[in-house]
Amino acid sequence: MSILNTFDLTGKTAIVTGGGRGLGKGIAEGLCEAGASVVIIGSSNSVINTAKEFTDKGFIAYAIKGDLSNKELIPTIFNEALSKLNGKIDILINNAGIQRRHKCEEFPLSDWEAVLQVNLNTVFMLCQLAGNVMLKQGHGKIINLASMLSFFCGYTVPAYAASKGAVAQLTKALANEWANKNINVNAIAPGYMNTEMNVNLVNDTNRNQEILNRIPAGRWGTPNDMKGLAIFLSSSASNYINGAIIPVDGGYLSR
Repeated sequence: MSILNTFDLTGKTAIVTGGGRGLGKGIAEGLCEAGASVVIIGSSNSVINTAKEFTDKGFIAYAIKGDLSNKELIPTIFNEALSKLNGKIDILINNAGIQRRHKCEEFPLSDWEAVLQVNLNTVFMLCQLAGNVMLKQGHGKIINLASMLSFFCGYTVPAYAASKGAVAQLTKALANEWANKNINVNAIAPGYMNTEMNVNLVNDTNRNQEILNRIPAGRWGTPNDMKGLAIFLSSSASNYINGAIIPVDGGYLSR
C-alpha cells in the first residue's frame, strides 16, 4: 500500500463534537475531505448549517443538535449519531468545550461544575460509549482536544486548566488499556487559535502582541491548521501512536 493511501479515510465513519464552528468545523471538514462520513454534534443551529454546507460540497455529513452539558442526554445523543452511521464508528473526536473566567478566589462552583462537565465528564462518557463499540469492532481512533493549558496554566481559568490537564491524563489512561485492543487514543493540544473563544484576546491590542511575540510562526492558528494532524491521527498512518498529546501551536511551547 502506498504511504499516501494510509491517510485515506474513504468509507470511515466519524463523530465530531462541537463540529458546527471553529476548530471542530475545521476538523470535521478535513475528515470529510479525506473521505469520511461525519456526524457533527453541537448545541446550536450552527451544526445544521455546517452539515448542509458540507453536503452541498458533496460530502457525507449529518447534524445532531444536542446538549452535551446534560449527562443524562449523552447516551441518547451518542446512539442517535451511531444510528446515522449504521452502528459503526471508526473515529471519535471530542472537540466540544466551554470556558468561564473569574478570579480563583471568586470562581463560582456552578461555573466550575459546568466547565468540568462539558470539558471532562462528557469527554469520558463519549470515550466510554465509543470505546465499547470499538472494542467489539476490534479497531478505532479516539482524538481528544487538550490545550496549551494541559502543559501550563493561565489566569482566571482554573476550571478550564483543570479540565484540560485532566483530558491529557485521561487520554493516556485510555491508551494504556486500549492500545493492545487496536484502539488508538491521542490528543491534540491547540495553541492560540483565532476562534470565537479567543476573540477577546485577539481584540486586546497589548495581549495580542504579547502572544504573537511568543509564537515563532508569528501568527495565530486557524481551524485549517488542525486538519492535517486530525486526519493523520484518524488514519492508519498513526497506528503505532498511542497516548500522545501533540501541540499544534506554531512553536509556542518551544519558545
